[in-house]
Amino acid sequence: MTDSQKLDLILNQVTEFKSDMLEVKANISELKLDVEELKTDVAVLKEDMAELKTEVTVLKEDVAELKTDVAVLKEDVTGLKSDVAVLKEDVTELKTDVAVLKEEVTELKTDVAVLKEDVAELKTDVTVLKEEVAELKSDMMEVKADIIVLKEEVLKTQANVAEMKTELQVTKAKVIEISLTQENEIRTNIRRVAEGHLDLSRNLREAMKPNNEVEMLSVKVSILESEVRDIKAKIS
Repeated sequence: MTDSQKLDLILNQVTEFKSDMLEVKANISELKLDVEELKTDVAVLKEDMAELKTEVTVLKEDVAELKTDVAVLKEDVTGLKSDVAVLKEDVTELKTDVAVLKEEVTELKTDVAVLKEDVAELKTDVTVLKEEVAELKSDMMEVKADIIVLKEEVLKTQANVAEMKTELQVTKAKVIEISLTQENEIRTNIRRVAEGHLDLSRNLREAMKPNNEVEMLSVKVSILESEVRDIKAKIS
């Protein structure tokens, strides 16, 4: 091999070495970039790991709380089971009570039906009583009118009796005067006076009749008033 050939070979090798070096540098640059990316990723991973540790710690605390809550829930479930057993017994008793109440309600419905019939009868009776009271009221009005008329007649009769008394007094005075007259005239006058006295007596008896009738009417009015009070009490 000649020297020129050797030089060419060396140049070729140097050129290849340079190209290899360039590739190595490029690879190293790429590796640096990759390493930087890896560092960034590792930093992010560290942060994520810190966050995960924090979250795991929180989760542990939550799990501990959950365990406590589960224990409390178990106790509550046990209590609820006992309460449910008591409720079942209460429901059984309530069913029995409801059955009894149904029977009582049925009886009450029957009683209410009977009461409705009684009320209907009472309404009919009250209607009849109202009609009778209306008749009694009209009768009372008539009786009051009759009493007013009787009072007027009694007043007239009393006035007539007063006049008769005056006439009797005058007659007595005349009899005293006549006692001084002759015997025949006295007898005649006595006979006349006696007849007049009989007439006066009859008039007095007739004048006293309205008083008796007034007393009878007063008794009847009192009876009617008591009956009206009884009817009002029954209606109320």
